[in-house]
Parts: sequence; structure tokens; C-alpha cells
Amino acid sequence: MRAFVFTDDSLTRRAGQFVWLAVNTEESRNAAFLAQFPVSAWPSFFIVDAVTETIAYRWTGGATVAQLDGWLDEARRAPAAPSTFTAEIEKADAANGRADYKGAAALYAHLLAGASGSFKDRPRVVDAYLFALQMTHQLEACAEEAVRWYPLEKDLANGANVASSGLDCALALPKGAKGRTELVLRLEAACREVLADPTVRFATDDLSSVYQELISAREDAGDEAGKGSDERAWVALLEDAAARAKTPEERTVFDAHRLAAYLEIGHPERAIPMLEQSEREFPKDYNPPARLAVAYRAMKEFGRAVAAADRALSLAYGPRKLLIYRTRASILEAQGKSDGAIETLREAVSYGESLPKGQAYGMSGIKKDLARLEKAGENPTPGPPHPASGPPS
Repeated sequence: MRAFVFTDDSLTRRAGQFVWLAVNTEESRNAAFLAQFPVSAWPSFFIVDAVTETIAYRWTGGATVAQLDGWLDEARRAPAAPSTFTAEIEKADAANGRADYKGAAALYAHLLAGASGSFKDRPRVVDAYLFALQMTHQLEACAEEAVRWYPLEKDLANGANVASSGLDCALALPKGAKGRTELVLRLEAACREVLADPTVRFATDDLSSVYQELISAREDAGDEAGKGSDERAWVALLEDAAARAKTPEERTVFDAHRLAAYLEIGHPERAIPMLEQSEREFPKDYNPPARLAVAYRAMKEFGRAVAAADRALSLAYGPRKLLIYRTRASILEAQGKSDGAIETLREAVSYGESLPKGQAYGMSGIKKDLARLEKAGENPTPGPPHPASGPPS
């Protein structure tokens, strides 16, 4: 969004219409903001009513310039055109904004059940509804609603998100669940329709998510050939997008997606050149070395992986630093250095407890890892010594 959408010249006409604010959720100084406006997924975008200090609109995930323009127009029109329907949408958005996803899902469901045909807020309402269903693990309803709304959304900018979100929910249903097979087939077909339609311009991020869900669907079906075909197409999409980037910042937008794709196809080494380039071009950004640590871990080059994690830790702050601690611990554990992994996780717990309330994301997972390793240390399994004393790879 920062590299491709907010830099668009067409948005200059919005100057003076809104007060623009970017909030870094990793920084402790923003803890009060997060307490008032919880964030459950990134990126999230809010339009906040300055009088009531409540969220008028909330959008999770990327967007095109056209979508962003639509939200801003809706926000400006709403006070001038009040209606019962508008009030109901605002009530649902308010629940969504305070992370009451169960309440939001029920309110959005009521809105959509009473809606006939098209209405200006429908794409945003459908996306928010599906997200609320996912967040409350109402998987069957999420998949069924995606099937219901996809035909109306497929030619719009959120069509890819509806298809991929629905397929994600369908695949998460227990195998053998009633209706699961049909839901997966219908939503997989919707995802393939999204990719096949050249007339609709979707964000590359959204198309990347579509490919990820299709790969999961082929794996679920035991179709290795189909999975491989989708993996190759996914890699090609991302490499083409990176090659067409006009600036280093635009190119690095695809680093995380490309790393995920290279890990998926079993070639993490292909991520090394791009991540090294990003680290050179953005020496104060913890993301490139953090991603290098993941890539080197997959390559079993543990010495380089730990070194990259340490570089990332020296730059990181806030809750993201916890994720890097956990990565470092997993590298040391894979290397056979359990004592080092335990020390790293203890340091992570200490650091996490120093963070403001609500910013220590992932602490439960770190504590589980720590408890598991400590228990294993108390009851070691007899066997050959770990190769920890050898030279680092």
C-alpha cells in the first residue's frame, strides 16, 4: 500500500479532506491507540470519526487506489445522507472496529440478508463479514457465504479476496465434514476464475494469496502435479512483479511473498540474493535479515541463520522482536543447541513481559516452546551426543 497505492498522484485531490496518520503497531508509544482500536491482522485501515473517536470504516488487507477512493467517498457522504441502513452499517462497523468479531458477524449477516441487489457499501461489508467469520472460526458459514457472494463480487476489486478467503475456510473444515468437498471445489473454481480473467485488475498481494490457497487445495486433494503447476505459476507471478518494480521499496514489497514461495517449492536458496540486496538497500530495516534467518534455517546453514537473526534482533523492536527471538531459538534447536534455544526463549519472555499490555503478540507460543525444551532437558533421551560441538555450518 505504501509503495504502490498511497504514492498514486490521483490521491493528491484528497489533501485537506482527511487527517492522515500511519501508526506503527510495533512501537510502545502507540499502545494506547491499540487499546482503543485493536488490530488483529495487518495491514488494517481505519477511518475514524473525529467527534466520537469511533471507527466509521475498517478494512483489513490490501486495496487498490479505486477501493481506497471508494472508502473515502463513503466516509464523506455518510454524515450527509443518514438512513436506517447507514446506521445499521455503522453499528456493524463499530463492533468490527472494537474487535467484537462475533457481534460484527451477526450484524453484517443481518445487513446482507436484508439487502437487495447492489449497494455502495456491499464489497466492503462482504469482506468485513467474511473476516469476522474467520476470526470467530465460523468456517462453514465463511465458506458458504463466500460461495453466495462471489458471483456478485468477482468483477470487483475484492473478488480475489472473497474467493481466497472462502477457500481458506473450506479447507480448514475437518475432512469428511458434510458439504466440505463441494465447497472446496466451488471455491477452488472461483479462485481459478479470478486468475483467468485478465479484465479485472487485482493487487499482486491478493493474487499471491489466491495461489497459496490453490496450492493448499491441490495438496489437500493429493494432486502433486497440479500443486507443482500452481507453485511454478505463483513464483512466476511474484518474480515478474518484482522485476517490474520501479523502486527498491516497490521491489521489497514482494520479498515476504517470494520467500514463502521459494520455501514452498523447496528452494529457499533462491531467496538469498534478493534478501541480501534488500539488506544492503535498507540497512536499518530488520525484515531482510529476519527473512534471511528463515531462509538459511531451511537450508540448514545454521551459523548464517543465527548471524542473520542476531542482526535482525539488533534492529527490531516491539512485538516483531518476539517473532525473531522464536526464529533464533528454532535455529539453535535444529542445530542441536537446546541450551542456547532455552536461553533465547527466556530472554524473549523477559522482553515480552516488558512490552505494554496488548503488544506482546505470540507470548503463549514462546512459553510453550520454552516449557517443552525445559521439560526435555529434565528428561533427556539417551542417545548419541548432539553435533553442537562441531563447527557452525
